[in-house]
Amino acid sequence: MLRRLLVVLLTIVTILAAGWLALRRGDIPYDTLEMAYALPDSQFMTLDDGLKVHYTDTGPRDRSIVVLVHGYSASLHTWNDWRETLDDDFRVITLDLPGHGLSRAEGAERATIERFAEVVAQATDRLEAERFTIAGNSMGGNTAWMFALTYPERVDGLALVDASGWPKTTEEDESSPLIFKLLGNPVARAVLKDLDMSSLVRSGLEDSYTDQSFVTDELVERYVALSRGPGHRETLLGIMATERTPVTAEKLSAIQVPTLVMWGRDDNLVPVAHAQLFTDAIEGAEQVIYDGVGHLPQEEVAAQSAEDMRAFLGRVEWEAMSVEEIEPAGDPRLLEDRPEASGN
Repeated sequence: MLRRLLVVLLTIVTILAAGWLALRRGDIPYDTLEMAYALPDSQFMTLDDGLKVHYTDTGPRDRSIVVLVHGYSASLHTWNDWRETLDDDFRVITLDLPGHGLSRAEGAERATIERFAEVVAQATDRLEAERFTIAGNSMGGNTAWMFALTYPERVDGLALVDASGWPKTTEEDESSPLIFKLLGNPVARAVLKDLDMSSLVRSGLEDSYTDQSFVTDELVERYVALSRGPGHRETLLGIMATERTPVTAEKLSAIQVPTLVMWGRDDNLVPVAHAQLFTDAIEGAEQVIYDGVGHLPQEEVAAQSAEDMRAFLGRVEWEAMSVEEIEPAGDPRLLEDRPEASGN
């Protein structure tokens, strides 16, 4: 009887092992990923510490600058619609964070918000972008407000798009998408690290959008492929394994620049209630809530959210420039935003 039980157990283990091996997926070389996912405006830089960063830098050089930072497991592609709208009037910089998109990975131990803010600082230094508005979505929003606190002298404005950072309530945590619950478990992370994550990625994206037509096979394929860049899975799992320091109202009160809080009312990942927490904590912050929209308003309502951002950047630019500089310039694009900014 015991012998038969051992045979059955061995058979089950063998089947599970075979299934695990069948689902294993190796890394995809960067050359292959770049052929598929580099944009016409893609560029690369190597920072002083050796990190190779993928970025875009478009728009007029005589206007103010906005830096756009993507969220967890995403890439600079999430800002394509915004960039195409905003770079008519502003200099727009987007970049892939380490271990995301086409930027190279670092060790999992470096996958922290503080490090991401440092990379933004180093990359913009190389691009001679001394001061700018920084905007971020989700984890990129966490990076954005961390950057504003760490490098206040470099920030003209701040935009938080469904930004993370506040601790979740028990109820909010229980309603998190399945993929985040699994990645929050160390045993599950170890098992899933090398497996085909397509179904889980699709599920996570379905939770991110209210309009499910955005969740195409091409989108899922891009997320999965870019997560398989060398070292990227270690970075993504390292982020989930690292305890982040939660934000507090006291900490955010140090931010003294114009701030825009943008949120999808139906966000399943970072509840819309967190929008009000940011708005209340940052003096003078404005808030825009998009009905019927999920975690990625920059994609789901690209035209409306880009226009809201364009108007905000115009106000930031107006406030950042002196009257002496504006009057002789006579730039009609600045004058378009003047009534909104001045209240006349």
